[in-house]
Amino acid sequence: MSIHERFSNYKHHPWHGVSPGEDLPKIVTAFIEIIPGDTIKYEVDKESGYLKIDRPQLFSNTSPALYGFIPQTYCGDSIAEYCAQESGKIILKGDGDPLDICVLCERPVTHADILLRAIPIGGLRMIDKGEADDKIIAVLLNDPAYSQYDDISKLPKPLVDRLRHYFLTYKVIPGETNQPVEIDKVYNREAAHEVIRRSLLDYQTLINNKK
Repeated sequence: MSIHERFSNYKHHPWHGVSPGEDLPKIVTAFIEIIPGDTIKYEVDKESGYLKIDRPQLFSNTSPALYGFIPQTYCGDSIAEYCAQESGKIILKGDGDPLDICVLCERPVTHADILLRAIPIGGLRMIDKGEADDKIIAVLLNDPAYSQYDDISKLPKPLVDRLRHYFLTYKVIPGETNQPVEIDKVYNREAAHEVIRRSLLDYQTLINNKK
């Protein structure tokens, strides 16, 4: 029995049972796990599809944007290959999770466990202990303040710096000298589209291997 068949009679699983979008990669569906200000790191339980507590946020930094993933994506071999190609580094593999996305919007969103449509405008080429762990940066579709930005290069620099700082520091333990993650590059909309396309291919490979 396939993953899709297993979940067909229940609430749609946000990773496997929700469409990633009808106008990919220009517009994507995002499932939001964490909102700005959350002091708990939530993530989807891969088996049930419900949000679960991963851990309390270890330190004072909290996500500067809505944070979640694009359904029916996966960071596998194709994502790793592209990261290695673009960075010139040895990349062992993708991180084995759906493709992460941060969505900027003007109005505060008060809770997670929601779906929204977003326009990718760029991304962060993040490498976590030798694994590709890209973060797509997007704006909420039809947002009155952020929809004017069609590429990450047009965002205010302090906002991009805030996103970079969060991901560079959210796993850092005070007193330790080893940096667990690095951001090789902030890339543009076209590169984000390529990452999304590859993550969709990696997901199909994952599903086909499970059949």
